[in-house]
Amino acid sequence: MILVAQGPWVGGQLTAQGVCTPDENAWVETGGCTLSYQRLRAACRAHYARSYRLSHAAKAQRHLNIGECWVSRMAVEPCVAQAILTEQLRQAGVRVLRRAGPVAVDRSDEAISHATLADGSIIRAAIFLDATETGEALHLAGVPYRLGAESRTETGEPHAPDEAQPGWIQPFTIPFALELRPAGETHTIPRPPNYEQHRAMQRYHVLDGAMTGMFGDYGWWRYRRTISAGCFDDPAFPCDVAMINTGSNDYRGGIYPSGDPASDQQALLAGRLASLGYVYWLQTECPREDCAGGFGYPELRLRSDWFGTPDGLALEPYIRESRRLRALRTVTEADIVATHAQGPRAVHQPDSCGIGHYWLDVHSGASPEPGRFMETHPYQIPAGALVGRDCPNLLAAAKNLGVTHLTNGAFRLHPVEWAIGEAAGTLAVLSLQTGAEPGAVVAEGSASLLRLQAALVDRGAPIYWWGDVPHESPLFRPAQRLAMQGDWPGSNAIELQPDAPWTAEAAEALSPRGRRALAGIAPGLTRGEALLALADALA
Repeated sequence: MILVAQGPWVGGQLTAQGVCTPDENAWVETGGCTLSYQRLRAACRAHYARSYRLSHAAKAQRHLNIGECWVSRMAVEPCVAQAILTEQLRQAGVRVLRRAGPVAVDRSDEAISHATLADGSIIRAAIFLDATETGEALHLAGVPYRLGAESRTETGEPHAPDEAQPGWIQPFTIPFALELRPAGETHTIPRPPNYEQHRAMQRYHVLDGAMTGMFGDYGWWRYRRTISAGCFDDPAFPCDVAMINTGSNDYRGGIYPSGDPASDQQALLAGRLASLGYVYWLQTECPREDCAGGFGYPELRLRSDWFGTPDGLALEPYIRESRRLRALRTVTEADIVATHAQGPRAVHQPDSCGIGHYWLDVHSGASPEPGRFMETHPYQIPAGALVGRDCPNLLAAAKNLGVTHLTNGAFRLHPVEWAIGEAAGTLAVLSLQTGAEPGAVVAEGSASLLRLQAALVDRGAPIYWWGDVPHESPLFRPAQRLAMQGDWPGSNAIELQPDAPWTAEAAEALSPRGRRALAGIAPGLTRGEALLALADALA
């Protein structure tokens, strides 16, 4: 297996893009992600517990969060996450080619025959997975894809525009790390080129969303704070460090990807200057909370060593929206957005190959489209969304799957993209083992789809939402199987509540054959014990 990295680092959001306080869901610690993603998070936490002296406060945390940030339940330095991912790939026997993104993809009889990389090498394979940030392989292979907003006529989505808007693409961001040094120090960077232009366009500020001020529990500084000095009793971390990824450095001056290489390059360069402008504004013009009439925090120090780039910013832009595969199955607004008519879960997907949950979050940027923030139900990832209609051996393995412009806003987050990639990899392996094309494997109701789903569950990748059934629980596999079969549907809550007593009301929620199987169940059992009894009865 070969992994081709476009830059010097592996990984994307968590590493080279600097989104190192991951955007996750409320159940991520207890069942809301795959086992492999949970192991990555555990390895990140273990690094700090092993390598540094933690404070008593940090040791007392149930789940270590070295940044004590409020957007996430954990934080990690990008270089640490990159090292951990690299080691995990080595242990898995994956060959990594760095700085070798694809430059050409050739197809023969619809299928991809080979890909040419930036270093001139050629990769031939039976199946290709596109996990690039912009769906680059889709573009190079000439595979049909969507970019920008679809029309309401095409998708049936209430919040889609009347006419398709190809330029409605979520903005990218160039994050950067700032260290909060003692007041009185000065670390002001030189004024960046085009500063006044970017200040006016970006409308630099510090209050976004739920932020209540510069500092404090829900302040701008703590939002994506990556290092909290209070978590350490170690000279390695004398001061707080925060990763800055807010509305002020969402680039408003152009879209990416646009389809034009020159425009794309220009937008990326200008986006870096806009982020540098934000650094300068924070150091010189931001109203101070601790001094009436005072401006600027010159004590904020740009931690250029975190990425080693010439300008001190993240190696790569954080890309929110990709080219999206025209897949066998497209997830639309109606599939995931919360309504009063639904239960606690989104629309059930019989071909589920993973789970995810996040708001439908669309940032405003260079286009006239307003920002959107809609509640969603915990949803499933349909396997058909990974497989294209026109290229049998190319799988979407990231945010480039079959979603719309709107639903992309809920599928672009760390554990969701991880689940998509894990499902795509498992699907590729099963396809190679059986000799069946991926499209045939994921056909609804097929034996091969059941094999795929069983393989995912066996490796600790949930395909049905149970927020309180962790991977190590003996209930994990039977709860997944019974729910997908419809024998134990989670009609009332995301939580299974395995320790709660088994009741007549709970029995009524079972399928008819489930009720028959448990008709003679002994009294006094818990819900978890009843589930195991049903699994044995229907085995």
